Amino acid sequence: MSRVIMGIESSCDETGVGLVRLHDDGAVELLADEVASSVEQHARFGGVVPEVASRAHLEAMVPTAERAFATAGLKLSDVDAIAVTAGPGLAGALLVGVSAAKAYASALDVPLYGVNHLAGHIAVDTLQHGPLPSPVLALLVSGGHTQLLRVDDIASKITEIGSTVDDAAGEAYDKVARVLDLPYPGGPPIDKAARLGNGSAIAFPRGMTGPRDAKFDFSFSGLKTAVARWVENVERDGGEVPVNDVAASFQEAVADVLTAKAVKAAKEQGIGTIVISGGVAANSRLSELAAERCAAAGIELRVPRPRLCTDNGAMIAALGAHVVAAGRPTAPWEFSANPGLSVEVVSL
Repeated sequence: MSRVIMGIESSCDETGVGLVRLHDDGAVELLADEVASSVEQHARFGGVVPEVASRAHLEAMVPTAERAFATAGLKLSDVDAIAVTAGPGLAGALLVGVSAAKAYASALDVPLYGVNHLAGHIAVDTLQHGPLPSPVLALLVSGGHTQLLRVDDIASKITEIGSTVDDAAGEAYDKVARVLDLPYPGGPPIDKAARLGNGSAIAFPRGMTGPRDAKFDFSFSGLKTAVARWVENVERDGGEVPVNDVAASFQEAVADVLTAKAVKAAKEQGIGTIVISGGVAANSRLSELAAERCAAAGIELRVPRPRLCTDNGAMIAALGAHVVAAGRPTAPWEFSANPGLSVEVVSL
């Protein structure tokens, strides 16, 4: 008999509630994916304000859940299990989701699973492309995380093989957007400007690509600083900053390093499939260059549609479904949010 899994996501500035159906054959079907974003409330600060995010989650949680059930044509009583993001993320924001999940699970008397936000970004691909091969290499790129992960089992075994040593790629996008007087969050406006620019116009540095650098780690702090210094020099000399060329050259530097390291890691690990996930996965140049390099290397590339790349409840419901299907234990009732939860801990 199929089971309905409810997923709750509240790790940062999106309140997400997703519903999926876990079929007897292990297939996971998306029924509803509703998101309430507080990004506009943070825009004037140029970044996420934790207290504002927590308050927004409190206000949005129940209405978002109600929309999800209306979209799916289901009732609360149809839920068979609940999965909630336990970490990583902002402590206060996570606590809102965990508290809501415990309330729903207690009222409905259904199993509760505390799961990993980062693993959810990988699991969401199964809603579009079906089961993940084993193993698969995941390139996780978002505002807070940039990691290369070997996934042997999405429900239980994820191994980090590379990570950023400073800024995440999405964080660098936000900071460069600020330098160029582009809106927050920086990903979409930089991507848009880059389409009108020349990615070869400015030779920005490629971080962590030297012979003595960790071959699968990333660094974007130096690139961000290089962009800021370049723009400052142009302005100091009285010139007009070529925003489109700067955006394109910056974006090319990011995509170049991300895709080169992902393909290299896949080859060394003997892995034939790469999944790119996280908010930055929606970037046009990243997906374009990844497709080119994966095709040349004979590697299958999977990238979820943009809606599934950003934070949402569907990804947590999808991961919850895989955890349920694998027969993993439920979370201890006293569990709490863990802002620093390791990606290698898929479920509590």
